[in-house]
Amino acid sequence: MRDHAVTDGRPEDGVDRVDAGAPDPGRDPAATYTQLAKRLDHHVDLRTRELGGKKPPQHVWHCPVRTAPGDRYLTDAEWAEVARRIVHATGIAPEGDENACRWIAVRHADDHIHLMATTVRADGRRPRTHHDGQRAQAECRKIEAEFGLRRLKSGDLTAPRTPTGAERAKAERQGQTVTARHWLREQAYAVAAAVRTEADYFTVLQSLGIKVKTRLGPETGDVIGYSLAAPGDTNAAGEPVWYGGSKLAPDLSINRLRERLPDQKVTDQPRYVADPAEPWRHTTTAIDTARTVLDSGDDAAAQGHLAAFGDALYNIADATTAPYRAELRAAAMAFNRARRSATRADHQAATALRKAAKELAYASNEPGGLALALLFATVHLARAAAKWHEQRGHEQQAAAAEEALRHLQAGYQQAAPLVLADLAHRAPRAATARRYEQDVRAALPDHADRILADPTWTALTTTLAQAETAGHNPRRLLAEVGTQRELDSAERPAEVLNWRITAQPNRRTQAARSRSTISGTSARSATPYPLTTPVATRPEERSRPR
Repeated sequence: MRDHAVTDGRPEDGVDRVDAGAPDPGRDPAATYTQLAKRLDHHVDLRTRELGGKKPPQHVWHCPVRTAPGDRYLTDAEWAEVARRIVHATGIAPEGDENACRWIAVRHADDHIHLMATTVRADGRRPRTHHDGQRAQAECRKIEAEFGLRRLKSGDLTAPRTPTGAERAKAERQGQTVTARHWLREQAYAVAAAVRTEADYFTVLQSLGIKVKTRLGPETGDVIGYSLAAPGDTNAAGEPVWYGGSKLAPDLSINRLRERLPDQKVTDQPRYVADPAEPWRHTTTAIDTARTVLDSGDDAAAQGHLAAFGDALYNIADATTAPYRAELRAAAMAFNRARRSATRADHQAATALRKAAKELAYASNEPGGLALALLFATVHLARAAAKWHEQRGHEQQAAAAEEALRHLQAGYQQAAPLVLADLAHRAPRAATARRYEQDVRAALPDHADRILADPTWTALTTTLAQAETAGHNPRRLLAEVGTQRELDSAERPAEVLNWRITAQPNRRTQAARSRSTISGTSARSATPYPLTTPVATRPEERSRPR
């Protein structure tokens, strides 16, 4: 670890040429950090001093550049080249421009440098630094390829801000595994996914111990912005450290939240749900529909469904009590980068998915097989999301969707074998199984041989028997679910059919409920969903250690 400075190397007006390398206290015992700082300040701030009292506000430009963990060591000469390419690409100091801004690059670690400049040119004008961050990233992608470094995914300016070095150091000192910024972002996403109104969003955040500060419009008095502070996160003066919603993530700004959390009318109250399994079925159906939307060519609707799917993953994780819950939580966190892109989302198009996911946030139990059917659906939607982003050049989003997919697959592989084995153990009699085989050949002749050869065929016969008991015609049901999506690419078509059939409603229960409604009586008592106590905010899981 050492400090080493590289300047722009241009001659100063009326003085000798500046050396390419300033004194290095780490190498020269006679040099001091004070001498280095004074020399660098004199070099970089020359143009602003020449302006006298006309020094522009916010005239310091700063850009850190870091290699990825595991990358090879770069020499001083290589870092100097990196620095010159970055200031050229960003418009700070274009190559060959004698009037460009003065800048320095300081290397004080093996893996990164800091670039600093004053944004005043020799001719008194300001540099053209519009979209400098985007241009710097583009140049870094080129440097990575040329220098043989790990190549990062190109972004589209929709990623949330990463924690600063100071924030990470603070979290480490306090023994926290994540920074306050990261923790607040996850809590905000989880709460927004579960609640139904803007007012509930702030209420639940406060119930978690998170401080909320809203900004009101001067004329209307309406909320026009908000900031959050984590419990116990204070500055040197003991004051809360505030993070604006949009600074946590672009889609956590008050305007983006309102697109997903419109104020509800008095008449728009939560539904009474007589069948506890209904929210699970609704969510599974809505996720299957989202896969169709991704193939429709309507990018705005597709982006809206991906945003809703991001919310759904949080609610699915919180509604699940199974051991694979940790994988679901990890998938929800990973998918946050895949839930938005430069494509503006049509949130109204995804109303059904968002509504079903919110119902699931208040579900009172977890019907075993349906939970696996829902998890199976999320696996396929995450895979479709990765493909959708990849086709549109959304590299970071595609990578995030792939990461979420890996977590969902891990959760499914952890739970599915046990459930399928239990179904196979409870298989119907041989005569019934032969009848179902005839139904398969009649309903899905093109896929029958593969279905019957599938190791999970025996489990499917149990599911077909259960569906028949619930009022379904097996042959008609197979034809219906078999045409929902193609089966050609399915490695285990019987397993696919098993979960599609599991998600079908119980027709006998529906008929009984319909008769009860007509006669004016309730089939069973139901409790309305609470508005401000979603499962997503369980204190023992959401509190941040101080």
